[in-house]
Amino acid sequence: MRIEQDFTVRRPPGEVFAYMTDPANLKAWQPTKLAVEPLTDGPPRQGYRLKERTKVGLRTWDQVVEFTEFEPGRAFTTHIVDGAVPVDGRWTLADDGAGGTRAHFVAWGDLNGALRLLAPVMKRGIARSFRHYHELLAQNVEAAAR
Repeated sequence: MRIEQDFTVRRPPGEVFAYMTDPANLKAWQPTKLAVEPLTDGPPRQGYRLKERTKVGLRTWDQVVEFTEFEPGRAFTTHIVDGAVPVDGRWTLADDGAGGTRAHFVAWGDLNGALRLLAPVMKRGIARSFRHYHELLAQNVEAAAR
């Protein structure tokens, strides 16, 4: 499964990156997160891990996520180390030339077992969720600058 999306935020890439990678902000732009617990001491960086509790519909699960790429202001990749839905994601950020950010998102993963049978439905649902997450992200980062 693979999903790609582009979106813009009317703030510089450094601000967008800092907001997105701060565990304290995750529930604000991904409202399916019920709890976020850092498992690594110190600031986010490559190798940093989080435990997330996620709820979609009636289903709730925990997953451990690791930053496997971390280039401040430019790109980061998240890898599901342990979790029910093994979908990883990569965000790349670039200056849009007008003081904002042009972002590109790619998610990928191989669904196993019963999830494999639901792959088309899962893909649509995950894509819809991330479109919503990215809209919230842009609203939150832009509002914080006012």
